[in-house]
Amino acid sequence: MTIFIGGAWPYANGSLHLGRVASLLPGDILARYFRQKGERVLYVSGSDCHGAPISIRAGQEGVEPSTITDRFHEEFTECFRKLGFSYDLYTRTDHPFHHKVVQELFLKLLERGYLYKQAVEQTYCPGCEQFLPDRYVEGLCPHCGSQARGDQCDACSALLDPLELREPKCKLCKQSPDVKHTDHYFLALSKLQEQLQAYVEQSTGWRDNAVQLTKRYLEEGLHDRAATRDLAWGIDVPLEGFEGKKIYVWIEAVSGYLSASMQWAAETNSDWEPFWSEQATAYYVHGKDNVPFHSLILPAILLGAGPLHLPDRILSSEYLTLEGRKFSTSRNWAVWLPYMLERYHPDSLRYFLTVNGPEQRDTDFSWNAFIHSHNGELLGAFGNFVHRNLMFLMKSFHREVPDGQMDETVRVRLEALYAQTGALLEAGKCKAALENLFAFVRSANKYFDEQRPWLQVIEAPAAGVNTLYTCVQIIANLSSLLAPFLPFSCSSIRSFLAIKEPSWSYFEAPSGTRLQSPEALFERIETSRIDEEMERLQSGRLPDA
Repeated sequence: MTIFIGGAWPYANGSLHLGRVASLLPGDILARYFRQKGERVLYVSGSDCHGAPISIRAGQEGVEPSTITDRFHEEFTECFRKLGFSYDLYTRTDHPFHHKVVQELFLKLLERGYLYKQAVEQTYCPGCEQFLPDRYVEGLCPHCGSQARGDQCDACSALLDPLELREPKCKLCKQSPDVKHTDHYFLALSKLQEQLQAYVEQSTGWRDNAVQLTKRYLEEGLHDRAATRDLAWGIDVPLEGFEGKKIYVWIEAVSGYLSASMQWAAETNSDWEPFWSEQATAYYVHGKDNVPFHSLILPAILLGAGPLHLPDRILSSEYLTLEGRKFSTSRNWAVWLPYMLERYHPDSLRYFLTVNGPEQRDTDFSWNAFIHSHNGELLGAFGNFVHRNLMFLMKSFHREVPDGQMDETVRVRLEALYAQTGALLEAGKCKAALENLFAFVRSANKYFDEQRPWLQVIEAPAAGVNTLYTCVQIIANLSSLLAPFLPFSCSSIRSFLAIKEPSWSYFEAPSGTRLQSPEALFERIETSRIDEEMERLQSGRLPDA
């Protein structure tokens, strides 16, 4: 199989909070799984370095937008490394390679009749003396009445034009904007309605929120959307007479999946085309707020400029809340990724955000639940099983895997776990896959306790050897089964047992293998930390973005 995985591109205008990470993590889990299985994988993403949020922050700090994007791109890259994200390429949309590919796509869409020029009314702020990007305009959503931006309402997920807002205000100076005429190019989404309808109807493997939202947009009828804007920061429109105008971020950012694939191929002397052919299976991993851009806008661009392979699986997460409330960067009601990675084990974070992942419904991050899940599941169940077995062998079996026989019932169950876990992961059900594996971990602890090898080695030595041999093979196979989820601790296990890189099939560590000195995989987090973290959160003393 040929597998393409596209992870959403975070805005390089502030630190990543846990809500964003929860929506991105399934991409890395899938990439690691498919590589272990032996498939050909390309996993790409990057920092979204254009758009209004970056310009707004640059204006607030009195610096150039590139200063902001450089700062946060470097921070993102380091955080993803520490969290174990295994991108084949993590790039940025202000890279010259991306600019070149996007301009070529723009010209191809124009040549094929999917872009057209039109004079339009656009919001203009007399106080700021500039045309306003859509996100610079705020007001009331015409559909639900909620506070909304000029491009999208987060409350009802409606795609908007700034001119539709009621009581519009300039985000920068709070004045009511005027309306002026200007020329822009539009993407002819309405021309692609039938093709997109047919594509969506035959698609499988989408999460329900993507299915429902996309059907809603199609039923309402697709409207052509501006593909250029009067902006100072972005990708130049490659046409004479359009100097000073930029390609709109919503069309160029999703094109990053293709440009990143091409950039990876150029940098590694590889071929990107198999990952964009009909032989590939393409996964797109992002949050619910990005559904229309991946289920309609990206397919429209690929259809118009193609033939290029359309998304197969859309894994769009619901929202992660924080202590029962929505994450709010403006109010500093957030837990930031750099802070978490300074204080906690990356596998603890990966575990919690997977078993509590917002796959089908909103879920919550609480300090109480996070710390108790670490102590109870990672330390108490998984880490304890590994450590007590390996230490037993270190002390009583000369640091070697004993010459025993595998419990047949356990072996059959382990073999089944590979098939079960793989099927769940390929369906995008990371939460169920990890829950199933930890149910087995708990059963492995029960097996150890019931067999009582500390007594068996005295009263029935052969049975004791078989029990410990079986437990070592459980540990060895868990280091493969759990590697997509918990790469750091599973790497430690492989070093303890002198096991090479993980595969995706049952195996046994040979008898006589000499063990390296094992260390505890996890340390206990004192529960007093819950109150400490809550006090920091409520006082706003967490490092902000």
